[in-house]
Amino acid sequence: MFNSRYRQRNVSAGTIAILAAFTFSGCKMAADSQNLQGVKLYQQGNYDGAMQQFQQALATHPENADAYYNMAATVHRMGIAKNDQNMLRQAETLYNQCLDLNEDHVDCHRGLGVLLAETGRSDRAFKLMQNWAASSPSSPDARVELARLYEEFGDPEQAKLQLTEALQIDHFDARAWNALGRLREQAGDYGQALADYQRSYEVNSSQPQIAERIAALNHKIYSTGAPAVTPPGGTRTVNVPQPGVNTTIR
Repeated sequence: MFNSRYRQRNVSAGTIAILAAFTFSGCKMAADSQNLQGVKLYQQGNYDGAMQQFQQALATHPENADAYYNMAATVHRMGIAKNDQNMLRQAETLYNQCLDLNEDHVDCHRGLGVLLAETGRSDRAFKLMQNWAASSPSSPDARVELARLYEEFGDPEQAKLQLTEALQIDHFDARAWNALGRLREQAGDYGQALADYQRSYEVNSSQPQIAERIAALNHKIYSTGAPAVTPPGGTRTVNVPQPGVNTTIR
């Protein structure tokens, strides 16, 4: 009898676990759908409607970091437009709540960094990104975002250093190759910029803007008679999973 009851209890517990998993999955799917609707409204300039969708997503799935980020980005945008310091403080709180749930949320780090810089706290923006890079040694995204900050504050050499570190972590990071190409193009190093853009396009061919840069640089290089640089294995393509539906504001 004991063994029978024990097995029955295990079945019941397993059933509960399965139901809980389905419930969690269903909540997340519903929240993703609400986030997506909110993003569409945001892009249309309907910020109030967007906020309602993001709040519903959070009510559906209270630990949804994307919902916190989307709310933060919306309030941030409205706060800047209205020069409303209370809204900006609210946005900062929401960004931090997002990072409490997902410490590697790329868009949230970027948004909070921008807000800190816009409100005269560029030192804290750098500290935010540096701490992220230190706490996530295997994250190329942290280095790419820190490089972006260095670039925006006029330090391209430090930006290149961070991007080099990002590519040492993940040689197939298209964003890092793009950023490195942009820095080299701005510096007039068109041949190396072309090589960087080509590497990025090999990794992810769903980048029409990078295809345009490659075409423009090829034209510039050949029209001036300078040799184009082709990366090693330039004809090789790398198949990588393409990103899914974007449920966050970009």
